[in-house]
Amino acid sequence: MRTFISLPAAVAASLLIAVSGQVAPAEAEEAAAEGDMKPLVLVAGATGKTGTLVVQQLQAKGYPVRAFVRNSAKAVERLGADVEAVVGDLKDPASIAAALDGVGAVINTASASGGPENSAEHVDFEGARNLAEAALAAGVGQYVLVSSRGVTDDDHYLNRMFNNILIWKRRGEEAVAASGIPYTIVRPGGLSDDPGGKQTVIFEQGDTQSEGIWITRADVARVCVSALAHEAALNKVFEIHAEDGEAQADFAAEFSSLSAS
Repeated sequence: MRTFISLPAAVAASLLIAVSGQVAPAEAEEAAAEGDMKPLVLVAGATGKTGTLVVQQLQAKGYPVRAFVRNSAKAVERLGADVEAVVGDLKDPASIAAALDGVGAVINTASASGGPENSAEHVDFEGARNLAEAALAAGVGQYVLVSSRGVTDDDHYLNRMFNNILIWKRRGEEAVAASGIPYTIVRPGGLSDDPGGKQTVIFEQGDTQSEGIWITRADVARVCVSALAHEAALNKVFEIHAEDGEAQADFAAEFSSLSAS
């Protein structure tokens, strides 16, 4: 089932309520005017904390957005009535294929939510793989995956606490990279709900540190959306966290400095 609840990009942007990490309303309206030039973006996990901010960032930047959700009522509650919502499940490849019609890019923020049906194995691994394979078949140009720091450490304490969640996330990364779709894999540190755009976002590679470093969900959303606009972000895997300092207006230089996978 699909629920279509969309408005023209310029109208949607003008109705945005200012939220942490978003661009100013005037900039949102200007970006929305260019919305027809930007790809339709499917956001998986769109009603989660990070996914909601990704949707808001995309709207603010003038991207047409489609939310891939399991509950249409929750989508309206979390995202508002100006977002097109398509009901489906990452465990159901047929529902993914239906949601990808006309999509040019995907951002996957989905993660395990508990219970055997939505475990890390099913969502962070199999769901990430299913979306990558369907997106490749549909001709999608970029897949942005939100993963986590620490995925290369099999002995990480989060694996002991949450049924090997980081191991499954790493397998999800590997499946996306192996699918053949152009990808960007973002590994944030610990996530906070503080306002974004207040610190410098640090980009690293090698997954050398995973504890005691943080980043706001809003800044993770900013990085994910920015990756869509920069070819230098393609086929790269990197960690991010935030430190005190001036917030970047754009991440072009950081993407360019990264090594390809």
